[in-house]
Formats: sequence, C-alpha cells, structure tokens
Amino acid sequence: MLMRTDPFREIDRLAEQLFGTPGRPAVMHMDAERDGHWFYVHFDLPGVDPDSIDLTVERNVLTVRAERTRAQREGVEPVISERPMGTFSRQLFLGDTLDADHLEASYDAGVLTLRIPVAEQAKPRRISIAAGEGRKEISA
Repeated sequence: MLMRTDPFREIDRLAEQLFGTPGRPAVMHMDAERDGHWFYVHFDLPGVDPDSIDLTVERNVLTVRAERTRAQREGVEPVISERPMGTFSRQLFLGDTLDADHLEASYDAGVLTLRIPVAEQAKPRRISIAAGEGRKEISA
C-alpha cells in the first residue's frame, strides 16, 4: 500500500492541538459551584498522572498545571495521534471571599476537584441592634 504524505498535515495537526477545533477546544474544561459555605471547582484532566498535577496559590491566584504524555513503546508506530498531549495550565482569581489557605484537592476518574471554604468575613452573620427597650438581631 502506497501512502502519500501531505506536507501540511503535520502543521494542521499542531495548530489543532494549540488552538483547538470547534469539536475539541484546547483548554482545561472546568465547572464551578457554591454549596453553602464551600466553593467547588472541577477540572477535566483525563489520562493525567496525578503526580504531574501542580497546584499553587499566590496572591489569591490559583494556578493548576498538569501534564499528559503519550506512552512510547519500542517497535510501535503511531497511526493516528489526536488526543492533546503536553502541559495544560489554567489560572483562577479566587478573590477575598474564599479561604485559599484551607483549599482541599482530590483527583478521581480523570477529574480534579478543589474544595475551597468561603472565608469567615464573607459568610452571612447576625448583627445586634439596640432598638427601643431591648436588643434585636438582624441578619446582615
């Protein structure tokens, strides 16, 4: 079988990995939600070795880095390589309403989940007010 090579195929493949396509954008997908006094962020990182995941927080900016590599086996010739490989990175601004010092992380079934508590100063609280003959509490 005679195979012809397209000189632009490799350039197209690299561009798709860097910039993505409508069906497969080259980003680290995430969901975020608040549940009471906790904020959850879920990142899709299928096929990533948990040891390659690096989380840092500096000045309320959370940086997530992860790496996915293709297994190289001697004598095996790749025919199609479409899954994005390499280093993935995403940054989130946490703001003052979250307590980044108590952030928790877990990785299960290709999903990195961050659990971040809402900071004490951002939680609703009751404030006492002197009114007439007694005191009354009002939610702030």
